[in-house]
Amino acid sequence: MLKIQQAKIQHAKGENLLRVYHLLIGLILLALSPFILKSVFKKSSSDNNVQPQPTQSQSSPIPIVTASAATTVTTSKPLSGNVWKSLLGRTIAPVGWNVAPCNGDAPFLCISSNGKNLGSVEMGIYPLAKQQRFQKMLMNAGIPVGIKIDYQNPNYQNQITSALGDWVTDEYAVISKDRQSSYTNKINFSGYPPQKVSVGQLQGLRYGFTGIKREGGIQEQHLKYIAFDGDKLYVINTAYDPASKSGKFAKHENLAVFEPFLSAITANLKLP
Repeated sequence: MLKIQQAKIQHAKGENLLRVYHLLIGLILLALSPFILKSVFKKSSSDNNVQPQPTQSQSSPIPIVTASAATTVTTSKPLSGNVWKSLLGRTIAPVGWNVAPCNGDAPFLCISSNGKNLGSVEMGIYPLAKQQRFQKMLMNAGIPVGIKIDYQNPNYQNQITSALGDWVTDEYAVISKDRQSSYTNKINFSGYPPQKVSVGQLQGLRYGFTGIKREGGIQEQHLKYIAFDGDKLYVINTAYDPASKSGKFAKHENLAVFEPFLSAITANLKLP
């Protein structure tokens, strides 16, 4: 009996030591967790020598929607040249990813990892003089075309936001009609409510839309930013869309990972 009791006591001590060991391991992991989490993200390295290649030929930009929809929403081609080279400010990216203007003159920002292209972001700059539709939206918001705008005046900021909101509403209507025709009731179209964001020092809107397959899965997802400096419209877009030829990510999961970084990059643009 004595030997049995001694064995039970030794077993109990062993269990207590095991509990203490597990507790110590948990405390150590808890103390190190801020450093572990911090290592997940970092600024993109300025020494990274990876030179991403553009995702399309160096011709005029191809819109992410159909030609008919783009013609309705955007009435002229954007300014030529890779504007990212002059407008890109501080960039951040997931660990191991590189963000840099694409080679050539097409207005694309290339995202790569270990020399492999993951996707691209397109920027279109549209002179107001050629955007009659947006001129009407500005006038409807109370801003006559041709006047000098005080961006520090909250009234003008609210009016510009109102005009940009009309642009988004108009674009959603055009794209929704186009998708209803092309989807043939197999995919549900859903537009995101526009959100106020900073585009450089400009106040802009973040918006986008998704096409969800009725049997499950994502057909397409588009992320867009728009801002106005009194003279030009800035439209930034990227997507997961197998039908798009440019301004897109090949894998939806990579777009999802990059989305919050794109918001930060957009906020740090050298605008106006």
